[in-house]
Amino acid sequence: MFKKCFLQDVRHNLREISFPDKRKDLFMKTLYVSDLDGTLLRKNETLSSYTIKIINALTSSGMLFSYATARSLNTAKKVTEGLNTHFPLIIYNGAFVKDNITEEILIANYFAEDIYEVLRDLFAHEIYPIIYSYQDNVEKFSYIAAKATSGMQAFLNSRKGDKRTNIVTTESELMYGDLFYITCIDKPEKLEPFCHKYKNKYHVVYQQDIYTGEQWLEIMPQKASKAQAALQLKQKLECDRLVVFGDGKNDIDMFKIADEAYAVENAVSELKAVATGIIGSNENDGVAKYLQKISISKSTVL
Repeated sequence: MFKKCFLQDVRHNLREISFPDKRKDLFMKTLYVSDLDGTLLRKNETLSSYTIKIINALTSSGMLFSYATARSLNTAKKVTEGLNTHFPLIIYNGAFVKDNITEEILIANYFAEDIYEVLRDLFAHEIYPIIYSYQDNVEKFSYIAAKATSGMQAFLNSRKGDKRTNIVTTESELMYGDLFYITCIDKPEKLEPFCHKYKNKYHVVYQQDIYTGEQWLEIMPQKASKAQAALQLKQKLECDRLVVFGDGKNDIDMFKIADEAYAVENAVSELKAVATGIIGSNENDGVAKYLQKISISKSTVL
């Protein structure tokens, strides 16, 4: 009964996407990786029941699916509740790859000591970021409450009760631990110069938050990227091809290295420019519908 309804749903919902004839690809092992916010997740930061049903059905049938997000594993799991993803997940924009079941760190990228110079530079210009680190083997995000901007405070309010929260009072406390991710939320005129200053030395993402419109500057180790993590995961799972989905500027690097890359309809123009094609929006289950059609296309040919 489920299979019959599944096929009816496919024929009813999927009309807009055309695909090239790639019969040889049907016999190649493919890893599908999707961004979360603005791509798989709707505007209210949830997955639709349709997306959950389709992806769970496809992964249960053998499809290799994972996601790559700027979120931590903690917050990613909350917003993807109901999704049965048993494969390793790419988090913190590629700074880490973690096992979704055991939460073991499989791949990690930490800053070298030269990051302290960057932080002192930020402090000198009255920019006090949220800094993610491991302190005595415990994951923390630290910030100076008295220096928090309104944009930072709005973000922190959405993380109330998070066990990783670490409020500090001094710059030295803020820099403590093994650092791996820096998030600055402030006025564009303050942040943009630092984007240009450090973009060639570190992996830097400068963009507006899709939920609040606040300007963010995120700084990561140079080797930390969705692209690098996706390639490593592809190798780990012994896949032949990588197909990715996204909506934002922080997905561009992943799009450039993938065999196929699809931007959702609501994606930024910069991402659409490097995409293989455009699929439905995040509000209309674009990724799930694409995966569904791919599955039916393969079964029809076979």
